Amino acid sequence: MASCADILRSEFPDLDGEVFAYLTGILHGSGADFESVDELVEAVGELLREVSQDTKDDGAIRDICQRLFSTLQLDEARAQRCSQVLLDAPIQLSQITDGYADASVDLLPGLLLKRGQTSMVNAKKLEKAEARLKAKQDKRMERDSLKTSGPLVLEEASASQAASKKETRMESSGKNKSYDVRIENFDVSFGERVLLAGADLNLAFGRRYGLVGRNGLGKTTLLKMIASRSLRIPSHISILHVEQEVAGDETPALQSVLECDTTRESLLREERDLTAKINAGRGEGTEGARLTEIYAKLEEIEADKAPARASVILAGLGFNAKMQQQTTKPDLLLLDEPTNMLDVRAILWLETYLQTWQSTILVVSHDRNFLNAVATDIIHLHSQRLDTYRGDFENFMKIKEERLKNQQREYEAQQQYREHIQVFIDRFRYNANRASQVQSKLKLLEKLPELKPVDKESEVIMKFPDGFEKFSPPILQLDEVDFCYDPSHYIFRSLSVSADLESRICVVGENGAGKSTMLKILMGELAPVRGIRHAHRNLKIGYFSQHHVDQLDLNISAVELLARKFPGKTEEEYRHQLGSYGISGELAGGVILVSHNERFIRLVCQELWVCENATVTRIEGGFDQYRDILKEQFRKEGFL
Repeated sequence: MASCADILRSEFPDLDGEVFAYLTGILHGSGADFESVDELVEAVGELLREVSQDTKDDGAIRDICQRLFSTLQLDEARAQRCSQVLLDAPIQLSQITDGYADASVDLLPGLLLKRGQTSMVNAKKLEKAEARLKAKQDKRMERDSLKTSGPLVLEEASASQAASKKETRMESSGKNKSYDVRIENFDVSFGERVLLAGADLNLAFGRRYGLVGRNGLGKTTLLKMIASRSLRIPSHISILHVEQEVAGDETPALQSVLECDTTRESLLREERDLTAKINAGRGEGTEGARLTEIYAKLEEIEADKAPARASVILAGLGFNAKMQQQTTKPDLLLLDEPTNMLDVRAILWLETYLQTWQSTILVVSHDRNFLNAVATDIIHLHSQRLDTYRGDFENFMKIKEERLKNQQREYEAQQQYREHIQVFIDRFRYNANRASQVQSKLKLLEKLPELKPVDKESEVIMKFPDGFEKFSPPILQLDEVDFCYDPSHYIFRSLSVSADLESRICVVGENGAGKSTMLKILMGELAPVRGIRHAHRNLKIGYFSQHHVDQLDLNISAVELLARKFPGKTEEEYRHQLGSYGISGELAGGVILVSHNERFIRLVCQELWVCENATVTRIEGGFDQYRDILKEQFRKEGFL
């Protein structure tokens, strides 16, 4: 096959020595950098069109580049070749260099020109081609440095990513103005455990992505890798990573927290107005006395210490000093389980607010209704990879189930086909007359793609004891109960509720309204200030608290804990119980639960109690009616 030099000489017979040396230098000096014909066309195509003096069109130039690329691919040694030019006379280099004080002057192009020959190349285009070559060499150096530096580490997590020449070139040139996020061929690990391998993540600007998957697979770690830019994100894209929602606008995060102190903000606003009125000469004579009162009140509430307190709050949420001064309307918003600590009212507001969010969102959540309301796309993390689905969570579940069914059918069909071929091979393996057929079947088996069966997710099992005796009502009730922690503030007044063995009750209400307090009164852990708690004498109550670790003695083992709580069993029975997980069977007995998860409430509960205004109200229309009540409140308060 002809060399690159031969191809250039044959296609461009009038090619001058300067351009020839330049092109061969690119082809043999940087040939390893070209991964495709497109990259070679980008590097030298414009220059080749120039030297052809428009005698060759784009198609012809691409064909020439294809031949050059093929030659470079076959030339494993990639030896640097240089075309030889017959000189008219011997050249004494020492005599030539005597006239050049600058040792950096490149003499080779002049030496390669024949007598009387001048360069036909546009100097500006040659400079552009040289700039492209330099950028390509810089990228290779960056790639090599990435290889030697190893993965980026954040605490115990680490991320590594294959270098992208195109993205690096655009980033260094400042031409990348897109707000889309493309992270290709990356790995994420936590310690020695690989969470993602060869994964791709594409986030189109303005879309809202729900990141789902089982606990422990790496969803939170992935958000941290993105937020810390351990995975490459274009530098012009601003990122905000929070676990709970903050109303986003151009207000710095620190100021957003300060504005939550309405008393301080009101006093400061009045102080500014009065001062401006006095300075403008529009005072009425009473402003001085009022300003004295304001300053006294500000000193009383320690208003000067508010920024420090707010900074501590933000630091606890993961905001460093720089982030506290950033605006809270980023290009990429990362939310990690934002609904975990929110009540139903706050969740409904957050759903409505995020639906109008203009930039990109990536949110981790296990709340299906929240994802249905917010997400435009679902990203499923499983088997160390990421699969993207268009649509909300319900659409994702439908498409996923269909994909899994098709995958299993294809796998089973291939397995049957493999078994059929294997039967033939085993039957005629030692039959000389069928030897060629056996060899053909063996090659066929080798060429079959390797299909994998569906990875079935293990079910979580939670077993509830059954076999309880039936009690005659009343089972559990509160009658005209008052309760307070502080006599100046009553949590409940005249509270009357009841439950029986068939009850499926969900308690909702704003955080701090007294939901958990009511449960503790029902259990007898808290005594009413006034009123009566009645419980059946044989009633046994099981309690799983929101912060269940508070119920555990961390100084003993799990087996010892069960033995103390439920004495009379063998150690083997306790260990068997600890090793059993999953949901099965019916729960015998009544249930009163506090939850903000809409889907869970709809699936389990038959009654809805709303805890507000120091009492509990039963909502006859269930969750739909409660949702409508909240929306009407939002409209009245101007939130919708």
